Amino acid sequence: MVPTLSIQPADALIDVPRAIRVEHVAPGQTVEITALTRRNGLLWQSHAAFVAGEDGSVDLTRDAPVSGDYAGVSPMGLIWSQSPVDSPSREHFNHPVAEPLVTEIVARAAGAQVQGQFTQRLAAEGVTRQDVREHGLVGTLYLPPGATPGSHPAVLILNGSGGGINEPRAALYASRGYAAFALAYFKAPGLSDYISNTPLEYFQTGLRWLRQKVQPKHDFVAISGQSRGGELVLLLGATFPTEVSAVVAYVPGAVVHSGQNACDPKIGREGPTWLLGGKPLPHVWENNRTATWAPFDEGPSPHRHEKAILTALQDPDAVARARIKVEDIQGPVMLLSATDDGSWPSSLYSKMVRDKLTQVDHPYPVQWLDYENGGHSILFPYVPTTQLVYAHPVSGKISTSGGNPKDNARADQESWEGVLAFLDAAVQARGDAATQARAGATDQPGRTG
Repeated sequence: MVPTLSIQPADALIDVPRAIRVEHVAPGQTVEITALTRRNGLLWQSHAAFVAGEDGSVDLTRDAPVSGDYAGVSPMGLIWSQSPVDSPSREHFNHPVAEPLVTEIVARAAGAQVQGQFTQRLAAEGVTRQDVREHGLVGTLYLPPGATPGSHPAVLILNGSGGGINEPRAALYASRGYAAFALAYFKAPGLSDYISNTPLEYFQTGLRWLRQKVQPKHDFVAISGQSRGGELVLLLGATFPTEVSAVVAYVPGAVVHSGQNACDPKIGREGPTWLLGGKPLPHVWENNRTATWAPFDEGPSPHRHEKAILTALQDPDAVARARIKVEDIQGPVMLLSATDDGSWPSSLYSKMVRDKLTQVDHPYPVQWLDYENGGHSILFPYVPTTQLVYAHPVSGKISTSGGNPKDNARADQESWEGVLAFLDAAVQARGDAATQARAGATDQPGRTG
């Protein structure tokens, strides 16, 4: 028998799972499958062996490998279990939006070999890209196919302590129907190399520019941020509540933090991060009686930043002074966290936010997805999750983001599905409220006199 390989769909967005199936092999035959992908100049590879079923096939949506780089049934296990070949790279997923990712699949059984490939895209056909360099803003705007003023809701996307412009997530948001503005606030052309002393008014300018530029459907502008960006979107929602329609906070902080690893060395990691009206916001390291960097600094690499943050949280007065007043947010809130977050305790932080919003009877939906044994790097589906140790992009400190490849992959997939459902519901609710308001205005009796 000559084995055959099918991959469906062969070409789709990166968040679409693929059905990989090998047929026409002898029942009980061992089938070895290798996946190879070139990402950002590096070759990534994974391998797994399977036993063909009684129907003479191996179906990755049905079958678990008997050995290899992942375990258990996982249709896209050959992708998330990939590691760089002959490279010491610690880089997390990073790939130019315009370049599709092509993965070659090679299946071998009883001396025979068959191969095929599939393509993952970060941007759907018709998505447009525009560099933004005006009003002091530095970012990139992605629009859905055929977008016109008022046709789509909008989302502002903010990175964490690595800085830069998060174009991949913006492109994917645009592919799923959102006018997506990836806004840099440091470590990008024309901006500071550091997070220290960042004015919150900069983001207010970004929100207003986005509204004016795309005139979003139902006037809906959400904000989405990860890590320090997760802290930031909660802070922005509380500071500029009438300008933020919904908050999506990936692995967020519940308190204001100091500059930490992304600080300007001249200011130091215990210096301020955010300014409002030209004045630094109080942060948790400030006048903290219990905080120490020792658990992070000492010992061999990789270091676990979360250990230092936990010492700061032992001072209740410092936590109270630095707490983000999430009760001031005037919209739905989504929190995404993980229980083995090596960067900071995002699960504990998310609980703090959820509990405060519950306490004040927050009048909007609050959703919290907390991933058991997951780590800090929650991205989007079907990218490698094996890079658990990394060099911080600013400080260079060798650290661990925590978690493990399998649970990180689950977090990547389920979080993205959850975020899209959350935002779609938030947009629908805002549209319904606007319709009811118009109907109420029409029903009001006219005035005379």
